[in-house]
Amino acid sequence: MLIEESYKDVPTKAAGEGSMRIFLFHPTIPGYPGAKFPGVVVFSEIYQVTGPVSRFARQIAGQGYIVAAPSSYHEFTGPEPLAYDGPGTDAGNEWKITKKVAAYDEDAGLAVSLLLGLKTCNGKIGATGMCLGGHLAYRCALDQRVKAALCFFATDIHSHSLGEGKNDDSLKRAGDIKGELVMIFGKSDNHVPPEGRDLIRKTLHEKGVEFSFYEVCGAQHAFVRDELSKGRYDPAITKVCFEMLLELFGRKLKIDLGEPSGEKLVIEDVC
Repeated sequence: MLIEESYKDVPTKAAGEGSMRIFLFHPTIPGYPGAKFPGVVVFSEIYQVTGPVSRFARQIAGQGYIVAAPSSYHEFTGPEPLAYDGPGTDAGNEWKITKKVAAYDEDAGLAVSLLLGLKTCNGKIGATGMCLGGHLAYRCALDQRVKAALCFFATDIHSHSLGEGKNDDSLKRAGDIKGELVMIFGKSDNHVPPEGRDLIRKTLHEKGVEFSFYEVCGAQHAFVRDELSKGRYDPAITKVCFEMLLELFGRKLKIDLGEPSGEKLVIEDVC
C-alpha cells in the first residue's frame, strides 16, 4: 500500500487559544477511489513526532490505516521534534508535567474527530503510542469512539503523575474504557517498576476492562524506538509486538474498500 503524508493545524482551547499540528499518514490503493480505512491515533513519546515515531506511523498506515499523529507540546514549542539528547529530554520531561491533563484530552479528542471527519475513514478508531504516548493512548481509549488501543510501556499511569499538578485520574477512570486494551511493558523497564505494572493489571481486572497484558523478558524502556543512541531498540521483539497491534486493530477495525473503479492502472516507468 502506498502512503500520502500531509498535516493539518487545528485550533485548541483547553490551555488558551492556540493550534496543534496533526501529522497525517494516509494509505492509498490505486483503482479504489472509494476505499475507506480505519483511523489510528499515534501518540508520540516526550520528543514529539520524531523520525522513529514517523516510521512507526508509516508502518501502520502501510497496513491500511489512516494515521493521525498529534504534536503534543504545541503549547510550548513548534511541531518540530525534540532531539534525543540531554536538553531534549529535559524539555520533554518538564513539559510532560506542565501541560494540563484536560489539554492532553482535548488533543486526543481533536485527533479522533479529525479522523472521523475524513470521507475516507470507515468510522472506526484505534489508538497507540509509546512512553508518554502509551499513557495518552490509554487516555484516548476513555473516549467511547475508540474501539481499541495498544499502549507501549505507558509511563505515569501507576503513579498518577501525568500533567500539571502530577495528579491524573487515568487509573481511577479505567472502567470508562469500553474498547479493547493491550498493555505492553518491558520487564526491565525501570520507568514502570514491577509493583506499578501489577497495580495497573489488578485495576484493569477489577474495573472489568477487556484487555491483554504482556511483559517482555529482558526488554528495557523504549525498546520499540528504532533509534540507537540509547541502546535499547530490540527489532525482534518489536516485530512480535507490531503483530499484536495488527491483530488487535485487524479484529476490531476493518477496511471497507468499496466497489473497484475498473479503471486501467497506469504503470510509471520510474525508479
